[in-house]
Amino acid sequence: MVFLSQTALEKERSSSKFNLYMLTWPIFLELTLFMLMGTADTLMLSHVSDDAVSAVGVVTQYLYICILIMEVVSNGAAIVVAQYIGAKRMLEASKIAGLAVTLNFMLGIIVSGGLLLFGNMILDEMNLHGQVLEYARSYMSIVGGFLFVQALINVFASLIRTYGFTKESMFVSLGMNVLHVGLNYLLIFGNWGFPAMGVEGAAVSTVISRGVAFVVFLWMLYRVMEVRIAFRYYLTFTKEYVQKILKIGIPSALEQVTYHACQTVFLYYVTYLGTEALAARQYAMSISQYVFLFSAAIGMGTAIIVGRLIGAKQKDHAYKRVISSVAWSIGITIIVDIIAMIFRYPLVGFFTDNPNVVSMAAQVILISIVLETGRSGNLVLVNALRAAGDAKFTVYMGFISMVLMSLPLGYLLVFQMDMGLVGVWLAIAADEWLRAVIMWVRWRSRRWESRALVEPTEAAHASAH
Repeated sequence: MVFLSQTALEKERSSSKFNLYMLTWPIFLELTLFMLMGTADTLMLSHVSDDAVSAVGVVTQYLYICILIMEVVSNGAAIVVAQYIGAKRMLEASKIAGLAVTLNFMLGIIVSGGLLLFGNMILDEMNLHGQVLEYARSYMSIVGGFLFVQALINVFASLIRTYGFTKESMFVSLGMNVLHVGLNYLLIFGNWGFPAMGVEGAAVSTVISRGVAFVVFLWMLYRVMEVRIAFRYYLTFTKEYVQKILKIGIPSALEQVTYHACQTVFLYYVTYLGTEALAARQYAMSISQYVFLFSAAIGMGTAIIVGRLIGAKQKDHAYKRVISSVAWSIGITIIVDIIAMIFRYPLVGFFTDNPNVVSMAAQVILISIVLETGRSGNLVLVNALRAAGDAKFTVYMGFISMVLMSLPLGYLLVFQMDMGLVGVWLAIAADEWLRAVIMWVRWRSRRWESRALVEPTEAAHASAH
């Protein structure tokens, strides 16, 4: 009996690794493609001017915060749906999915309206001047006004991945990026008889490619669900489901918004270092984002598995899965980051030939090994804690680390110790490492086990049927 139990356990673990791999590689490619959309804008706009790159970089920082606000529903719904799938309650999962789409659409309309009304006012407070400000206003009005389309994309993509169809989601992202790059070529530079619109062309290209992706995601969701969403589910606001979505979604969004709000403050610090520092920051981030893509993909894949395991009451399996994922995440990040460090000058050279910008960007990429190793563990652990239902803890600890520690440290390093852009990177690295250690201790404590969204009686009831 013991021998059979060990064999079964080994098969279970092997299956888990296989599932994580099968879930993660399409997520990684999808995230890569999403990043390529931003890199395509940066690379193509760098042929317009560094001012254009700086302007889009500033606006993108705000748009990311808005997108994260809109992920209150999509993140919460993905985790709730994952736990209900794990508990074999497919009808409830379908109802929650329909509710999530409606909620995210409403939230997206509100956010887009706010950006149209107050976008220029926000940019006026960012210490931008001249052509950079004009470019930023133009990009904000077009992309920001249609940001509700991204809200719908987010919720559809999250649900499709939660059902295990990460490969299909990746293919949609591939199509969106190919279309985006093609439209950039036509609209930024005015090829094939199209007008040369510069920054406005990049904005229009982004909106059109997202619109097409939304239509495809909508069709695809109906293809992957075991129990399809009835039309009435979109209009049925069940208090229990809304509460469960918000229980995870609000803390998750708050933690992410806090992070990007702090990044916006750091961006504000950089505006005082000059236009070259702004451009160097944007180029360095465009390169560094590919370093942590592996960790982000592993974190998202692990969260899907953990959510299902928690719903199925396999908490020991979830615990071991996350420990293994953290080790893989850190190991892969170190390898990729070393490669980025070795080729940092040629990589930055793809974007600009300004020697001062190249030097500053290469310098912060060199020290990114300190930042990215902490971030790699953080991305897995925070996602796992959310998937287990322990989202509030990540918010509390995130606020302490990011707001109370990293922002004052950044101010000290940048303005008092004159470390410039390097000071910003070191302050962010300190935050990532502090939170990674805290989240590791929390996961090892197993206090998250009592935070499940599907009650034991519900899971038992589902198993009985």
